[in-house]
Amino acid sequence: MANPTPHPVDLHVGSRIRLRRKMASISQSQLGEALGLTFQQLQKYERGSNRISASKLHAVALHLQTPIAWFFEGLADPATDDEAGQRLADMHGFLSSPEGAELAVALPRLPPRQRRQVLALVKSLAGLDDLAQSA
Repeated sequence: MANPTPHPVDLHVGSRIRLRRKMASISQSQLGEALGLTFQQLQKYERGSNRISASKLHAVALHLQTPIAWFFEGLADPATDDEAGQRLADMHGFLSSPEGAELAVALPRLPPRQRRQVLALVKSLAGLDDLAQSA
């Protein structure tokens, strides 16, 4: 019986594909068409529900003009670090949300001072005021 839970690596790579696609202001339909896929198939890759093959990931990297390694950056080894695995799952959940993807695209466009202010505001709203001091 197949495991219905996507593998953490598939979740990470999928969320990085989505992030890079959004950074490039390309729709799922546009990228799918360029790769010979339906937008639904690309959506499954981005969600991590379907694994992307090495050749298709290579094509994605070429079309989005980014190194293949970029899709693996920040990937922790959940087998040796449970906390990192949980952070990875949390980040994937956030980046998979419409708000998370929009923030991931918009925040880098802010000057560093404003990014720190946004971070302090979010931490305050989340009840993490003590962490705002250490940022």
